Amino acid sequence: MITTSRSLLTVTLLSMAALSGCAIHQKVSPVATLNGEEICVRDNDKVRDGFLSSYRSALEAKGYVVRVISPTAAHDACALTSTYNAHWSWDLATYMAFAEIRVYRNGKPAGEATYDARRGSGSFGKFISADTKIRELVEELFPDPRNAS
Repeated sequence: MITTSRSLLTVTLLSMAALSGCAIHQKVSPVATLNGEEICVRDNDKVRDGFLSSYRSALEAKGYVVRVISPTAAHDACALTSTYNAHWSWDLATYMAFAEIRVYRNGKPAGEATYDARRGSGSFGKFISADTKIRELVEELFPDPRNAS
């Protein structure tokens, strides 16, 4: 009986350890309340075009005016500037494995959103549409002050 309990405990602990490495991580530090301001987004030509169009569309849906600026522009090029980065991977299908959006107010960090599915090899949640995930990140990064509790 003791041997069976130990074996079961060992299998359970090993399973938990294996599954903990298959996690998708998301962390968002929201930007303080903004009211329809212009946001300058620094173009990143190393990221698929679809990311910028989804990001821009999500911002515009929240009422922001979006201006795409040079990839080499400084963080303080506008009162509110944003950068983004993303990587795609393949595992049965192509999926967005990593995304990062950073926001700067007058050149200083004002908010950040990170999505990381690179260790989510056993999770089917990683196959979420990139557009859907980008919109979710924008919703959390730029919360609607009317919905604040």
